[in-house]
Amino acid sequence: MHHDHKHASAHSHNFLGSSHDKHARRTHWVVALTAAMMVIEIAAGLWTGSMALLADGIHMATHAGALGVAAFAYWYAKRHVGNPRFTFGTGKVGDLAGFASALVLAMFAIGIAVESFQRLIAPVGVAYAEAIWIAVLGLAVNLASAWLLGADHHHDHEHAHGHGHGHGHTHGHEHAHSDNNLRSAYLHVLADALTSVLAIIALLAGQYLGWRWMDAAMGLVGAIVIARWSWSLMRDTSAVLVDATASPEQYDEIREALEDGDASVTDLHVWRVGPGQFGVIAALVAAEPLSSEAYADRLSIHEEYAHITIEVHRCQGRHPILRAA
Repeated sequence: MHHDHKHASAHSHNFLGSSHDKHARRTHWVVALTAAMMVIEIAAGLWTGSMALLADGIHMATHAGALGVAAFAYWYAKRHVGNPRFTFGTGKVGDLAGFASALVLAMFAIGIAVESFQRLIAPVGVAYAEAIWIAVLGLAVNLASAWLLGADHHHDHEHAHGHGHGHGHTHGHEHAHSDNNLRSAYLHVLADALTSVLAIIALLAGQYLGWRWMDAAMGLVGAIVIARWSWSLMRDTSAVLVDATASPEQYDEIREALEDGDASVTDLHVWRVGPGQFGVIAALVAAEPLSSEAYADRLSIHEEYAHITIEVHRCQGRHPILRAA
């Protein structure tokens, strides 16, 4: 039996995304922008005695905290990239932070839904003019934040859809190559921007048409949309954390590359170790086996397989392919 890695003993376990540092810098800018807006709104609320400003400032604080988790995850993953305690590197730290952010988004959606439902039953007075300016200011900040994060997020999203292989197919998993930490930060600012847009619509309708119910109705609409975003992020990040991201197409292409009429794959494990990077452990049996390096080289055309371990067994008795026939 032979087993070895694709490369020599100095195999790198740096599975951070290629845009890790750029994403980290942009996230830091968004944290700073959100925190500055939070301080301004809280200070203005205390100075003017406006509960609307104070409440929105506290609301911004929750988003600043969630974005801070994303920024911390980038820093922590980079700092510990060479730490041997992390068996397969720190490429999944961002997915862990993304899962935590998805939970925060879910709580945010539940809170909005509960408050909106209560206001549908028992409407409260709204200072429309003041609230509209607050919503417009919040929207401006969130659009700037979305612009900072959005270009890279959409680049990852398109890469996840368009990444092809020599066999002419793409991976089935929509976010297999995306940076879920960046995606979580982007969804947070997008959620805040959505609530601002819906709030502006509702406040204008309330001020000029007298539709007081619109404020609560738009709140419920926003809660539903944010809940769907939260579920999508939670589903994708949890799949990474429990090693369930590899698609059937990936298993097929690996078997196709390794099996040659003599060698047969008897055990195969594929999992994501970082944004756009996967680990592969395969066991083969063959009557006339090649070296493990020779089999691993067959996967070298697929750059996303960043950590390959091949275990080779010489066939004892009848060959498994002939036996199956």
